[in-house]
Amino acid sequence: RAGGAAMDPERECRVLSIQSHVVRGYVGNKAATFPLQVLGFEVDTVNSVQFSNHTGYAHWKGQVLNSDELHELYDGLKLNKVNQYDYVLTGYTRDASFLAMVVDIVQELKQQNSNLVYVCDPVMGDKWNGEGSMYVPKDLLPVYRDKVVPVADIITPNQFEAELLTGRKIHTEKEALEVMDMLHAMGPETVVITSSDLQASLGNDYLIALGSHRKTKADGTKVTQRIRVESPKVDAVFVGTGDLFAAMLLAWTHKHPNNLKVACEKTVSAMQHVLQRTIKSAKAQAGEGNKPNSAQLELRMVQSKKDIENPEIIVKATVL
Repeated sequence: RAGGAAMDPERECRVLSIQSHVVRGYVGNKAATFPLQVLGFEVDTVNSVQFSNHTGYAHWKGQVLNSDELHELYDGLKLNKVNQYDYVLTGYTRDASFLAMVVDIVQELKQQNSNLVYVCDPVMGDKWNGEGSMYVPKDLLPVYRDKVVPVADIITPNQFEAELLTGRKIHTEKEALEVMDMLHAMGPETVVITSSDLQASLGNDYLIALGSHRKTKADGTKVTQRIRVESPKVDAVFVGTGDLFAAMLLAWTHKHPNNLKVACEKTVSAMQHVLQRTIKSAKAQAGEGNKPNSAQLELRMVQSKKDIENPEIIVKATVL
């Protein structure tokens, strides 16, 4: 869908990113903007919240943008006729009406530009010790399932979120592929399950991600490319990794529109570089035998500029 844009590297490519903002640290727009800019994209950010820091810290303060305020900001862009975008990127949202407003904006932007690509990380919950739980209000699930996913082009759920959206549990890789096919049928042509509890061939220290890209050829036939990526687990709880992942996947699928394998290898390899640098630095700050705290575990984003720009491929994908 972004083929035309990818052919002309000189043309400026503009992303509307609607995500959280933190004064200190890297989540939401703070995790997405720098990598996208480094990779050559113009990024227009709408901050869905403005907090002092992410909510994993002991304290946090700040403001929340409501759906009317979001509409007002979009209206300002529209009045100046600068509401032309190549990409929209969204992540964590807590409010169903805000999410519904995002859908309205995406639909209007797609009328402006039929090639617009909407990259959506449907953040709803995760699994801890095999048990899944939602960390957003339950009323967001139907909005994601019935309104958001149908207008999305690329989605990056984790296994639990993919299960929520389709109403199907995943126990095997075969079931995961079937769930991704169900997600394609709902709308998106690219689906990446960013993490799963499937058994990796390389052993328990590895995490499996799965990707699927379904393209409709000129004659109407559908071709699906599917890949599996096994990356080393990093022993720490990071915040903002999903936001960084989605942003880099947007960039690398743009640069390799028909090669999900390469796009995922570059995205996951860059993630590894950032996480390894972060954990090393966090442990050094915490000191021998101490557990790093939230502030010490903030992603080493600026320090990883070269890795984000031109990642050495340290994680390979397997075509299924």
